[in-house]
Amino acid sequence: MSTIYDFSANNLAGQPVSLEAYKGKVLLIVNTASQCGFTPQYEQLEKIYRRFKDLGVVVLGFPCNQFAHQEPGNSEQIKIFCQTNYDITFPLFQKINVNGSEAHPLYQYLKQQAPGILGSRIIKWNFTKFLIKKDGTVFERYAPMTKPDKIIADIQKLLAE
Repeated sequence: MSTIYDFSANNLAGQPVSLEAYKGKVLLIVNTASQCGFTPQYEQLEKIYRRFKDLGVVVLGFPCNQFAHQEPGNSEQIKIFCQTNYDITFPLFQKINVNGSEAHPLYQYLKQQAPGILGSRIIKWNFTKFLIKKDGTVFERYAPMTKPDKIIADIQKLLAE
């Protein structure tokens, strides 16, 4: 598999979504959690989505409960939390694993294409971000502590390509 367009995931409603639906767009893929110290990043992620969606940017949220069980809810609870607290309108998917033998194939691919510090192939925490070029290849990986607004210059660079 050579691009993220080769993958699919179930949205919060349980419907499969081919990532090919986002072909030609700049994507910001994030593993999220509702009870994490980084959860307030949802606000900046939503601002980026609203600011750039008409220009071809989509934020994709993938809830994950692998880090200190900080995403314990089911899909409906996640949806309500995100809408009530952050007015999230960007696409959210069903909870997945990002590490281990049961890691979602998309995250296996992302980790291979953009390893972490010292070549690490694991996701270290919630709100690790991957910026994807319009051709479906990985441009950059950002640590959880990197605030989404610090990625805006890279987003604009990819939009100009």
